[in-house]
Amino acid sequence: MTYTNSGSGLRGWTLFALLSLAVLLFATSTMLWHTELVDALRSAIRVTARTSFTLFLLTFLASSLVILLPNQGTKALLRERRFLGLSFAFSHLVHGILIMIYATMFPETFWNGRTATANIPGSVGYLFILLLTITSFPVMVRLLGFNIWKLLHSAGTWVIAAIFCLSFYKRIPMHPWYLIGFSIMVSAIVLKLTAKVAVHSRKSVKSGAVR
Repeated sequence: MTYTNSGSGLRGWTLFALLSLAVLLFATSTMLWHTELVDALRSAIRVTARTSFTLFLLTFLASSLVILLPNQGTKALLRERRFLGLSFAFSHLVHGILIMIYATMFPETFWNGRTATANIPGSVGYLFILLLTITSFPVMVRLLGFNIWKLLHSAGTWVIAAIFCLSFYKRIPMHPWYLIGFSIMVSAIVLKLTAKVAVHSRKSVKSGAVR
């Protein structure tokens, strides 16, 4: 997540509001589609997991896409990265609330085959999402200092990416979708690393040209 100033149109808080509304509409319509509450909650949890994943990917890859494929679209994506990140946080908040409702109302189903240890990666992920959300505002950049802020957000996004990978990987035997999600996340990580190598190579070329 980063912070930038946004103008009018489909930018800034307007973009955040529309994306957040879309998440709520997806979750609500999914729940209304089912007659049994347990099925409705399960489906809404899956839907919000997918909206969170999509929004995280856009946030995670924004700077890399500008490096590897600079155009108006990728520049706009980078410009709105802060609000895409906040939208991801909102989506995952809804996801977490649905999980808590599910666990409270149907504990025997929720805890079937699940251990407290299995919840550790998700809990760590939510901790980092909270930290990144709190520090996504300009005042926090000034309070923390740019270098510390940048380190926190870089480390946080990589931790969340790793948790997504782990979450998809351990569920691959359950459904082919998880193999697709795992493959997409691994590809995103490769793309991110490729962009970093490209930046390093460009710096080396410029340094050599100066000499």
